[in-house]
Amino acid sequence: MLASSRTESIVTPKVAHHEPVLLREAVALLSPTPGGTFVDLTVGLGGHAEAILEAAAPGGRVVGIDRDLRALEHAKERLARFGERFVPLHGNHHELAALLQGAGVFAVDGILADLGLSSLQLDDPERGFSFQEDGPLDMRMDTSAGPTAADLLATMSELDLRRILKVYGEEMLAGRIARALVLRRAKAPIRRTAELREIVERVAGPRARRFRIHPATRTFQALRIAVNGEIEGLETLVQDAVSLLRRGGRLAVISFHSLEDRAIKHTMRALAERCICPPGLPVCGCGRENLVRLVSTRAVRPTPEEIERNPRSRSARLRVAERI
Repeated sequence: MLASSRTESIVTPKVAHHEPVLLREAVALLSPTPGGTFVDLTVGLGGHAEAILEAAAPGGRVVGIDRDLRALEHAKERLARFGERFVPLHGNHHELAALLQGAGVFAVDGILADLGLSSLQLDDPERGFSFQEDGPLDMRMDTSAGPTAADLLATMSELDLRRILKVYGEEMLAGRIARALVLRRAKAPIRRTAELREIVERVAGPRARRFRIHPATRTFQALRIAVNGEIEGLETLVQDAVSLLRRGGRLAVISFHSLEDRAIKHTMRALAERCICPPGLPVCGCGRENLVRLVSTRAVRPTPEEIERNPRSRSARLRVAERI
């Protein structure tokens, strides 16, 4: 399933605007309490964090983590009115425990993670996330570290390129696109979004114009996931987050890709079904007590009204677990 927050039409946006996905549902299910300590693992432009801070007043605070320094600066500006109640941290959310410990935070009342892209990232041609306008093939959420998408296209084998296109992009033409990329880079490096888009368009052919999404969408999605390691570490992330929650604290995760949602769902379920004792025992005797309860057995999805207002929310899935 394609990530709608990451799916693009061919129309160039005039004004970058970011609307937090599933805002009302996420804050309601996270259930912030006055004076509590909460973490926004992917604070982005601060929309979710702002709502949590308002719900946790007076005295509640939010630690906002993001690996995108530019997004973090926007969040700091947006949330300046909350003063010391907002604590910004630059870092990868996969390093949650170390980041919080470094800030002197060892237990929290709630954690939210929105795994999608912000409009700030998607709508800036210089970031290279979109094929709508020409720009450098970067795609890094943290532009201070790691290989770019251009680096991956220059160094990955044809087999690995095919694998990430098929797995991360669910691209039916993965083999043909990978082959075309390898042939092209033998002549000249692929460094621009327009170059990558044109290669995929040629492989897809004129029939692809009849489809709802542009033929390059899946390729761009797959490369971005690979560049930022978005799938790897999600199981550990959930486990670390749960270990930091106080009893009654909740973890809420919004995902946009089927692989992300599957990893979140399976890990939460495993933490909710650890005990193997026979039913009816008054206390756990196996030593594997359940760590969480699932607040909902099914993912929460956007309403038709939200999808109409914000088409990028279409593939969003919200799952929530409570520490017991």
